[in-house]
Amino acid sequence: MSLLTMITKMAEGLGNTCAIFFLTLLFSLPLGMVIAFLRMSKSKIISNFTRVIIAILRGTPLMLQLIAVTYGPYYLFGISISRNKLIPVVIAFAINYAAYFAEIYRSGIESMPVGQYEAAEILGYSKVQTFFRVILPQVAKRIMPSITNEVVTLVKDTSMAFTVSYQEMFTIGKQIANSQTSFVPFVVAGAFYFIFNAIVDYVMGKVEKSMDYYE
Repeated sequence: MSLLTMITKMAEGLGNTCAIFFLTLLFSLPLGMVIAFLRMSKSKIISNFTRVIIAILRGTPLMLQLIAVTYGPYYLFGISISRNKLIPVVIAFAINYAAYFAEIYRSGIESMPVGQYEAAEILGYSKVQTFFRVILPQVAKRIMPSITNEVVTLVKDTSMAFTVSYQEMFTIGKQIANSQTSFVPFVVAGAFYFIFNAIVDYVMGKVEKSMDYYE
């Protein structure tokens, strides 16, 4: 198999890789905020329960979670989530990353000085207005480097979808490598991920710079 043919075949799986990446961010970023609020709840029961869930999601391998979400419902209840493996893959990725984003959000929110809330109250802002107009913009700036780090990690983690035989880029590369007994497909996959990460890092860097209101 020529190098060009190999790249073409692997590029077909790039669309599935991008689907995992963008859909994971679409669902995990807002879900992470919900989890963060539950984690900061004044109710000890809700807060502690959420803390345990986060600990489980962060303390177990993403690969195991992928297998559990994809095949667990069938082995436990005799039902299948979907014939399209993209759905369980995205569910597993979104839940896992939401746990990480939740802790990032929580650290950013809790780092805000109490004076910010007091000043907003004096200005007549409600709690909702205070959060969205005063707190959230500052939190977004503070946590952006951590968010960027997780997003970059997500690009590489998409390769774990091969665990459940989802035809993303790395899975196709692995199949070609096995059939051709060649290491070249892995080199090509590495180049793909490097370029993808470089683009993501550039975009996130631009977003972070746009928030640098001190310059």
